[in-house]
Amino acid sequence: MRRALLLALCVVLTGCSAASDPAETDAGNTAATVAATPASAPLNPAIGALFLEGMHFCTASVVHSGPGDLLLTAAHCLHDGEGGEYATGISFAPGYHDGVAPYGYWDVSDPQVPEGWADSSDPDLDVGFATARQAGNTKTLESVTGANTLVTGGGFAHTITLTGYPDEREAPVVCHGTSAQADTYQMRVGCPGFTTGTSGGPWVVDPDPETELGTVVGVIGGYLYGGDDPDTSYSSYFDTDVATLYRKMDARG
Repeated sequence: MRRALLLALCVVLTGCSAASDPAETDAGNTAATVAATPASAPLNPAIGALFLEGMHFCTASVVHSGPGDLLLTAAHCLHDGEGGEYATGISFAPGYHDGVAPYGYWDVSDPQVPEGWADSSDPDLDVGFATARQAGNTKTLESVTGANTLVTGGGFAHTITLTGYPDEREAPVVCHGTSAQADTYQMRVGCPGFTTGTSGGPWVVDPDPETELGTVVGVIGGYLYGGDDPDTSYSSYFDTDVATLYRKMDARG
């Protein structure tokens, strides 16, 4: 449902259909407490749209790092998966809405995904990082937008704010919901209207009422690239693999 870069269906290119169906597990059926929020609600300035060839196709967010330039999104927004390669020419527009990029466009580079995603499109490792810089700007992205804090190993049950950019909209959709475990390394949440383009949208816990910045515990992706129903979204669980990749990106210069 939320594939990026015009890739073929998951069941054709990857082995993810052979994994157990999170929608059929008892734990996965417990995440149903949801209230939709209109896109006009206050937006987290660290969340934005990823663009390729002039069109937005995925969602990403700024996460705190030493260099101050780190983006978090779904791995499938950056890399084709098994047999594929990294995408190039991507830009990031934090706070994008209604055709306006209030913080400008930032060039995305140095994409990194877990080996398990690059080698076999493992849906449990559908998490990726990249850096973002703006030509001629000496400020870091994080100093301009602020950043969410990444947490790994934080459990499955959270009250989250979910934000994503559907391809057919020029503003994000925002939802408040309760996440739950869907499979061994999968989370799910019931949120209406999260269609193609919302992949990579962050699952934010405890947002500050003034800045909307908070703690990220997931991103739309994982099972069937985020799910095959626009009203139910999935995320790979942030475990040690994600922590290792984050530390690698955080340790740069």
